[in-house]
Amino acid sequence: MNNFKKIIQLKNILFHRNINKKSLLNFSQLYLFFILIITYIPIILTVVYSFNASRISSIWSETSLIWYRELFHSPDLIEATLNSLILAFSTAIISAIIAVSGAISIVRKKNFLGISIEYVSLLPIMIPEIILAIGFLVLFSMLNFPFGMITLIIAHTSFCVPYIFILVKNRLLEQETEIEDAARDLGASHLMIFKDITLPYLMPSIASGMLLAFAMSFDDVIISIFVTGTNVNTLPIKIYTKIKSGITPEINALITIMLFMVISVLIAYHLFIYKRSKNTIQ
Repeated sequence: MNNFKKIIQLKNILFHRNINKKSLLNFSQLYLFFILIITYIPIILTVVYSFNASRISSIWSETSLIWYRELFHSPDLIEATLNSLILAFSTAIISAIIAVSGAISIVRKKNFLGISIEYVSLLPIMIPEIILAIGFLVLFSMLNFPFGMITLIIAHTSFCVPYIFILVKNRLLEQETEIEDAARDLGASHLMIFKDITLPYLMPSIASGMLLAFAMSFDDVIISIFVTGTNVNTLPIKIYTKIKSGITPEINALITIMLFMVISVLIAYHLFIYKRSKNTIQ
């Protein structure tokens, strides 16, 4: 009889645990759905209203491609977009070179100086952007450095390097050094080892870091405002300055085109990683 009561109690406990798990699962799903709705509704509305013929976004008149035609007749927007693309590409490439070199040096030669440099290099992540922006403004002013694309690239590289550095360093820590030692014993030079072993192994982390650096550089406003020149205008600054007079519908069309470009790049990147991993397995 006592055993029967214990079995019943155990069943009740398991039943209540299953109910609690289901309730927690439902709450998690609702929370995720709520976050996704908040995140993607503004993007969807921007895409939808880029096809609205009305100049007032809150009023829908008819479906039209008029703002896409107007976009290609707006030289200031096209120039700002090209400047942002040049800035983002340059920042991503230079940041990758600096971050990869620093990560390899610090991981391969572990000493107090390397660890200190590592901590100092991560400071731009923790320092607020406004402080970095004012610091660069003061520095370039003291050096009488002409403000423009060069100052933008220098400033953006400084806060993008740590992100690539972290990804590459973590990837390096997972690498088995026996492969490099074997290649070295067989007479391979340092350049050959880097080109044929280290770099292919680091490519996923480098690509991920460069995509992150590109995105952060492309949409930066605070630092760009402080270090840009009068003749160089980036897209985020252009949009920010248009807020005072009202954002025109051409911006919606431009954002839609950029959104599809970003989605295409992400799809291509994931296909590249998938094919690479598939070839590695084979």
